[in-house]
Amino acid sequence: MQHIRAHVLVCAGTGCKSAGSKEVELAFQREIKAQGLADEVMVVETGCHGFCEYGPLVIVYPEGTFYSRVTAEDVPEIVESHLLKGRMVERLLYHEPMTHEMIPKYSDINFYKKQHRLVLAHCGTINPEQIEEYIAVGGYEGLGKALTLMTPEEVVEEVKKSGLRGRGGGGFPTGLKWSFAKQSVNDKKYVICNADEGDPGAFMDRSVLEGDPHKILEGMAICGYAIGADEGYIYVRAEYPLAIKRLRVAIEQAEAMGFLGENIFSSGFNFQIHIKEGAGAFVCGEETALMASIEGKRGMPRPRPPFPAVSGLWGKPTNINNVETFANVPQIIVNGADWYCQFGTEKSKGTKVFALTGKINNTGLAEVPMGITMREIIYDIGGGINNGKKFKAVQIGGPSGGCLPEELLDLPIDYDSLTAVGAMMGSGGLVVMDEDTCMVDVAKFFLNFTQSESCGKCTPCREGTKRMLEILTRITEGQGREGDIELLENMAKNIKETALCGLGQTAPNPVLSTLKYFRNEYEAHIKEKRCPAGVCEKMAVYTITDKCKGCGLCAKTCPVKAISGTLKQQHVIDQAICIKCGACMSVCPFKAITKG
Repeated sequence: MQHIRAHVLVCAGTGCKSAGSKEVELAFQREIKAQGLADEVMVVETGCHGFCEYGPLVIVYPEGTFYSRVTAEDVPEIVESHLLKGRMVERLLYHEPMTHEMIPKYSDINFYKKQHRLVLAHCGTINPEQIEEYIAVGGYEGLGKALTLMTPEEVVEEVKKSGLRGRGGGGFPTGLKWSFAKQSVNDKKYVICNADEGDPGAFMDRSVLEGDPHKILEGMAICGYAIGADEGYIYVRAEYPLAIKRLRVAIEQAEAMGFLGENIFSSGFNFQIHIKEGAGAFVCGEETALMASIEGKRGMPRPRPPFPAVSGLWGKPTNINNVETFANVPQIIVNGADWYCQFGTEKSKGTKVFALTGKINNTGLAEVPMGITMREIIYDIGGGINNGKKFKAVQIGGPSGGCLPEELLDLPIDYDSLTAVGAMMGSGGLVVMDEDTCMVDVAKFFLNFTQSESCGKCTPCREGTKRMLEILTRITEGQGREGDIELLENMAKNIKETALCGLGQTAPNPVLSTLKYFRNEYEAHIKEKRCPAGVCEKMAVYTITDKCKGCGLCAKTCPVKAISGTLKQQHVIDQAICIKCGACMSVCPFKAITKG
C-alpha cells in the first residue's frame, strides 16, 4: 500500500498561474521523480490561497511550511533540503517587511491573522478538480442533510435565521428572497448563480469558482430544493476560462457521484446545472439583464415588478444569488444558523471576502468578519500603503461604490454603516489610494467605466452619465467653470432617482462621495486651475529649479524645444510651448525639475 508522507500544495489560481506556478508544479513533479520520491510525496494543484502579492505560493505538509514567490529554479533546493533532509529553505519563507521576522506557517502571517475563512476555507487547500477532496472536508453534507432531514420550509427558515444577506450588491436578506420564490406557484422554477464579476479590481468570485467549485454547486442545489426548482444556471463571464473549466469538471463529477441529476440522495429531488458564458457586459450583473442574456436576448434591464421571484427566466419564478452568497449556504445547513450568527454584527452576519488592490503592500483576497474596521483591513491585513506613502482614500463597492477618506478608517465594515456614509458593500472590491492620487481623476475613471458600460436603455443613465463625464473631463483639463460642482451634484441626484436599474442608480456614487469628502480638490481644479496631486497632465506645470547644473540633457530630450539655456547655467521652460509630456523630468540626472 502506498504511503504518502508529504503533500506539496501549489497554488494554481489565475494570479499564481500568471506568475509561473504551472512551471513550478511541473518542476516539482520532475524533481520528485528524479529523487525517487514519487511514491512518498504527492504534488497537489489547488485554487487561489489569497496572498496574491507573494505568489506563486507553495505549502508543504504535514509541517505546513509556507513558501512564497517560488520559481521553477527554486524547486530542486526545496526537494533536496526540505523533502529529503527535513530542513526548511529559509530564504523562501515569508519575511515580515518591517521586522524581517521569518515566518514558516501562513496562519502566523499578519495577512492571515485577522481573517476568518468560511467561504475561502478550502481555497488553496484542496484540489478543486477532485470531488473526493471536497467530500473529504465535508462537501455535500449540507445537501445530504437538507434532502434527508429537513423540509424545504425548514431550509428556508434556517437561511432566514442565519441573517445571511446577498453578497453581490445591496445586501438583501437571502432567506427572505428564497421565501418569495418558494411561495410562487408554477410548474417550473430556476436557480441562477450570478458570477458576472465585472467590477475593476474585483476577483473574489473568480477565485472561489477556481478554488472550490463544488461549494457553489452544493449551495445552488440546496436552494433548488428549498424553493422547488429543478434546474440552475451559472452565468459566468467568458474571461474566466479557468473558472469555467473547473466548473465543467465539477458538474461532471457531481453528476457521476449522484449529487446532481435525478433522485439525489434517493429523495425524489432532481436538479441539474448549466453554464452560460457571458460576453463581459457589466450591465449583465443586474439580474434582469442577466436573465435576458441567458434567454439569448440583448442584456438590458427591465422594470420591476414583476420581480424574478414571480416572473424571471423565461417568465418562470427564479432565484438569483451571487457566488459568495451560495458559498455560505452549505455550512449554514451543516452547522446551523446559530453557529453562523456568531460571526459578524447584529444586522450583518457572517464574513465578507474583499479583493485588496491599489496602493497597498499586500494585494490579494481577504475574508474577514463583518464589523471589522477599514483600518484593520488596510494596515493589519493589507500591510499598509506602498513605499511608506500616506493613505488618502479607499474605493469600496466597485464603480457603484464610494471613496472614503482617512477620517473614516475606523468605520466598521457592514452594510448599514457603509450606506450611511455614501458607500456600499457591493461585491467586495477594495481599491486603496495614496497621497499621490487625484480624487477628481478617480471619479472620472469610475464614471468613464459605468458610462461606457451603460446599456443605453434609459435616458438618465445613457445621457446623464455622459454629460457628467464631459464635465469631469473639462475639470481635469483645466477648463472647469463656476457652477460645475453644483451641476454635477444635481445631475447625480437626478440619475439616482430616475435610472431604470440599480447599476444606473448607483453610477454617480463615486462622484458624490468624492464631492462630499474631497470637495477642496474639485475647487482647486476649477478655481486655481491646479491639480493638488499633480496627476492631471493638462494642468501640470513643469519647472526647472536652482538644482539645475545646465547639462542640457532636458533641452535635447524635449520634443517641442520648449527648454532653453546656456551650458552650465540654469535652464528654463517656456510654458506656452510645453506639452506636459514629462520627458524632461524623467531624464534629469539632478532631480532639478518639479511638477506642480
